[in-house]
Amino acid sequence: MQRMFSPPFTQYQLDTVYDEMFDSEGNTRPHYRALHQRLLELSPAELRQRQQTADITFLNQGITFTVYGKEEGTERIFPYDLLPRIITSAEWKQIEQGLIQRITALNMFLKDIYHEGHILNDGTLPRHMLYTCRHFRREMQGVRVPRDIYTSVVGTDLVRVTDGRFVVLEDNLRVPSGVSYMLANRQVIKNAFPRLFPNYGIRPIDHYGQVLLATLRALAPLQRPDPTIVLLTPGVYNSAYFEHTFLARLMGIELVEGRDLLVHNNVVYMRTTAGLRRVDVIYRRIDDDFIDPLAFRSTSVLGVAGLMNAYRAGNVALANAIGTGIADDKAIYAYVPLFIRYYLDQEPILDNVETYLLFDESQRRYVLENLDKLVVKAVGESGGYGMLIGPHSTAEQREQFRQQILADPRNYIAQPTLAISRAPCFIDGQVEARHVDLRPYILYGETITIVPGGLTRVALKRGSLVVNSSQGGGSKDTWVLYDEPQK
Repeated sequence: MQRMFSPPFTQYQLDTVYDEMFDSEGNTRPHYRALHQRLLELSPAELRQRQQTADITFLNQGITFTVYGKEEGTERIFPYDLLPRIITSAEWKQIEQGLIQRITALNMFLKDIYHEGHILNDGTLPRHMLYTCRHFRREMQGVRVPRDIYTSVVGTDLVRVTDGRFVVLEDNLRVPSGVSYMLANRQVIKNAFPRLFPNYGIRPIDHYGQVLLATLRALAPLQRPDPTIVLLTPGVYNSAYFEHTFLARLMGIELVEGRDLLVHNNVVYMRTTAGLRRVDVIYRRIDDDFIDPLAFRSTSVLGVAGLMNAYRAGNVALANAIGTGIADDKAIYAYVPLFIRYYLDQEPILDNVETYLLFDESQRRYVLENLDKLVVKAVGESGGYGMLIGPHSTAEQREQFRQQILADPRNYIAQPTLAISRAPCFIDGQVEARHVDLRPYILYGETITIVPGGLTRVALKRGSLVVNSSQGGGSKDTWVLYDEPQK
């Protein structure tokens, strides 16, 4: 149904999809009332000016991302929506508890499968699920990692479904990106709404850099009380290079490429103008395949020869650990509720999305008969690539995926097409509803810390469900509120 509101909401649409600002009757949700009122007070020209100011800020700060395979050029300003997404304290409490539970179980799973293998030996997880995962690293078997923490920096994608619940769409445990945009969004919106922001009771996120640095320090070898920490980047042509430079500067650590490091006697050193300096912790933004040409892909020029040996010897810590991509696998994702019950003896606080595993004949048959209704994903892809959205696909695309599934069923999963929530966005002079997700960032060092907020990604194209920036999506600031307004 179409609901008519006052300007700039005259094009705003409500239907059966959960709306973040309005309830099903068109009433403003309590935590959105002050924002709603402020938007009614501002003219479209004022809103446009604030959006333009935000865009110029992103341009001047070089807040960009790279889209691969585009002939017209790869470097783009990160699309930013002016209007924040607001989450109540009670909602955040459940999200926080659910994510702490989830990351605890996933770390226990990673430790188990690289050491004792209890979950495999008792048949709880089929062995073929592990050994057919391309991110499983046999080189990590028996390797002890600091504090038994395999994944210290996690970005878990959540969506809100029709009944208002948050559910987990996927986990990102290798080299999750986007946190720099979360921090940049916050700085921009403070200028866009200078009167509204200080009085809304918004929990801060500015301490993320300090928490990340403390998390990395907690991983340092015990004999190194004042560790040297570096951020290892693939270089300027990587899609997230802006973020790499942003985070290194935020933490006050060196940004290095593979050619800046060397390994001697299983110790990692950084080349500096004053000579070699020992490195104790590497926050790596390079995938496993490229991190050490002696251990993995021999043609890689991005990594550091001998790094795996130094890691095995315990002379350097990596965040995240090599081999954590197992838990990124979208087929392994389907088992995470089982991991929570198995390792923690608890029921999951946050549910998974229903997932069909296509190596199972009956599930595969159902999916192939319903490709026009389902979302099909390649298990190892990210960024919106390798995905079929059935209701928005052509017959040719569905046939292509059918053949790919039949050729390699383990490489695909399928899920229902979710009616994920929509939030207000400023589009072409109007406030319109667009689909959103949420990626909070979890840091696991001495303790598990989740900065109250996250990257709310937006499907800026009308009707689109794809929020990835590489597929035309953008982002907006996420406000997590205190229990009571702060004085």
